[in-house]
Amino acid sequence: MDKNEIYEYLDKRNVCYEVIDHNAVYNMEEMSVLTLPNSDVIAKNLFVRDKNRHTYYLIAVKGEKRINLKDFKRNNGTGSLTFADDKDMRDMLNLSPGSVTPLGLLSDGECKVRLFIDKDFMDSPSLIGVHPNENTATIWLRTEDLVRIIREHGNDVSIVEIN
Repeated sequence: MDKNEIYEYLDKRNVCYEVIDHNAVYNMEEMSVLTLPNSDVIAKNLFVRDKNRHTYYLIAVKGEKRINLKDFKRNNGTGSLTFADDKDMRDMLNLSPGSVTPLGLLSDGECKVRLFIDKDFMDSPSLIGVHPNENTATIWLRTEDLVRIIREHGNDVSIVEIN
């Protein structure tokens, strides 16, 4: 799905959202240069896998946090984790580097990717900012709506504490 298809998908499900188009950004450092509203709820998204390439995860955490994959493994019962490669990202989520987003799971036809969302996104204002499958825009929506549409699609979603 491109970003316009994401907007149509959300509209059909009566999901309220706000979008701001911007220059392409590829990491949180570039994102921080933009002057965007609600910048404190923009997600940093990591696409990772276990060492055997059997299980894939997308981890959405508040942008200022750092994720220690060893701690994440220990706290969430996953196998040893490493970053998934660009080919897996394209094949499974139809995304390119710099565009990783939970909305990419809507392209995961086999529902193989499990989503972990930092529980801090559930706190007021209960918003999350992510790319709409392209890194030339940021979309803000209620975290509960994001969780609902990903679960309705068939992917597992866990709300977890990430320090």
